[in-house]
Amino acid sequence: MRASPKNVTGNQLSMNTAILREVSSSIGRCELTHIAREPIAIDVARAQHRSYERLLISLGCSVVLLPEEPELPDAVFVEDTAVVLPELAIITRPGVPSRRPETASIAVTLARYRRLAQIEVPGTIDGGDVLVAGKTLFIGETRRSNSQAIEQVTGLLHPLGYAVRTVPVNGCLHLKSAVTLCGPDLLLVNPAWVDPARFGGRSIIEVDPAESHAANALLLNGGIIYPAAFPRTRKLLRARGLNVHDIDLSELAKAEGAVTCCSLIVET
Repeated sequence: MRASPKNVTGNQLSMNTAILREVSSSIGRCELTHIAREPIAIDVARAQHRSYERLLISLGCSVVLLPEEPELPDAVFVEDTAVVLPELAIITRPGVPSRRPETASIAVTLARYRRLAQIEVPGTIDGGDVLVAGKTLFIGETRRSNSQAIEQVTGLLHPLGYAVRTVPVNGCLHLKSAVTLCGPDLLLVNPAWVDPARFGGRSIIEVDPAESHAANALLLNGGIIYPAAFPRTRKLLRARGLNVHDIDLSELAKAEGAVTCCSLIVET
C-alpha cells in the first residue's frame, strides 16, 4: 500500500505550498539527453532531497511530500508535470512517454488548489520548458515541447490576459536549464543556450562562462535557492545584492535535475 501524501508546515506567514515527490528507487534508469550516465547514490540523493525540503520550509513554504513512484525513475522532478498559475494549473503531457504516468497523482494534488486544464494529444510539453514572468510565459522550443502544446497553452491563457512567447533553445534539456528568474524583471541566463534578446529587455545576469549549467535558480519569497556546484556564478548573484541559499543537489544533477525541477510552487 502506498503511503498518503505528507504535509509539512513552514512558518505561520507562509504564502506558498511546495509540492515535492520522494526520490524513486529506480532513479538510476532516468531519462538523459545532454549528459553522460553516471551511477547515482540513492541514499545520498534522498538525503540531498530532504535538505531541499527543509530549505523550502525555512523560506516559508508548506510542503506536500508525495511518496515515491518506484517504477517512474524521473518522478522526483515534479516541475515537468504542471504549469501552475494563480488562475489555474495546466497538467502537462511530458515529451518522453515514460514520464506521462507521473501526471495523474500530481493532478489529484493540484486539484486541491487550482482549477485544472490538460494538454491533449498530440501536444507535448515539459514544465521545465515554461518560464513564467508576470503575465508572460516564455516557452522553450525543445525536443520535449512541441508547437501543438504551445498552441494549446496560448489558447488557454490568452483569455486570462497572458502572452506566450517561444524561445529557441540549443545545447540543453529545457528552457529553465538556460534561464530562470532571480527577481521580478531579473534573469539569470546562459547566453550560449538562449538569446537574451528574446526576453523583452529584462535585466540579465550572465552565468560565468566556466559554469554552463549554472542558470537554474529558484526564486522564492525573496530568496534564491541555488546549487552549491557553481561558486563563480553564485558570486555574481551575491554581487547584485541577492539573497542566495546554497543547496547541494549533486546526485540529482546526475539525472539532469536542478533546483527548479524538484518542486511545484503554488501561491496560496
